[in-house]
Amino acid sequence: MATQNYSNHRQFVPIFHYVLVPILFLTLIGSIVNLEQSWGNHDRLYSAALLVVVTLALAVMSVIARVFALKAQDRAIRAEENLRYFAATGKLLDARLGTKQIVALRFAGEGEFVDLARRAADSGMSADAIKKSIKQWRPDMYRV
Repeated sequence: MATQNYSNHRQFVPIFHYVLVPILFLTLIGSIVNLEQSWGNHDRLYSAALLVVVTLALAVMSVIARVFALKAQDRAIRAEENLRYFAATGKLLDARLGTKQIVALRFAGEGEFVDLARRAADSGMSADAIKKSIKQWRPDMYRV
């Protein structure tokens, strides 16, 4: 893979983004069409409605599973960056920094991390602004 930077740091999980999401979307559309076609037929109506509900439940479960995994990664990154800042300064990260800001700070190289963390806390920089201001990019290939 090419060197990671702001323009290419977002990662996709092909099996999730390009396989599961389209399958769930198409299944939802198909189940809604089936429900609409079954509307007058009481023998098929229950199973058609059940198919819509199960498809919606699977879609919600897929999104929630991804969100839970990202939240767990955010907690780990927050702890890692707090330790990194403590090792460099002897202090914990500023409490004004939000999780998204700290997650963005993980890309900052050692030479600019401490100063960028202070600037982000003082000025309330957005996560995107933090990433754009990084000059020495520190890659993170594990977050998905």
